[in-house]
Amino acid sequence: MRLVLASASPRRLALLGQIGLIPSAVVATDIDETPLKAEVPRVLALRLARGKAQAATEPGAFVLAADTVVGLGRRVLPKAETEAEAAKCLDLLSGRRHHVITAVVLIDPSGRRTERVCDSVVGFNRITDAQKRDYLASGEWQGKAGGYAIQGRAAALIRFLSGSHSNVVGLPLFETAQLLRGAGYPIS
Repeated sequence: MRLVLASASPRRLALLGQIGLIPSAVVATDIDETPLKAEVPRVLALRLARGKAQAATEPGAFVLAADTVVGLGRRVLPKAETEAEAAKCLDLLSGRRHHVITAVVLIDPSGRRTERVCDSVVGFNRITDAQKRDYLASGEWQGKAGGYAIQGRAAALIRFLSGSHSNVVGLPLFETAQLLRGAGYPIS
């Protein structure tokens, strides 16, 4: 059975490997990820994951797509592309809790779509100016939703996590495995 991962994220590929899944193909989709006006984090994550799955659809294959969004209330924090964006995200997250929402979409060989949404709550300690400077200098924030990577140096800034750690990295493994099993894809 062919499994296509509709994601260019090396983290998602590595996470799948943790549960013994090696996709037959990895397809980087090119969809507009700009949030729509007044779009809330959960709705955005679902829309983007659906779009990625649809863009990578391959006859006879299982197509797996995901998108992770960091939300602070109704606000969507960006995938930081500049140091200034990352600094703004860290300022907003400092001393607060926020949600990391990942939508996972699976299209099976018959074209049936199933999906799950995983929501984890992450709490940052109050970040000092020195901690922020050091983290920004590390470059780990580049291209990361909310401007941080929990699997790296940011772990030292996080005082609280409720939910799935793998979700915060970029792919909730339990929910992903359940989707695949439910659709008939062989997974232990």
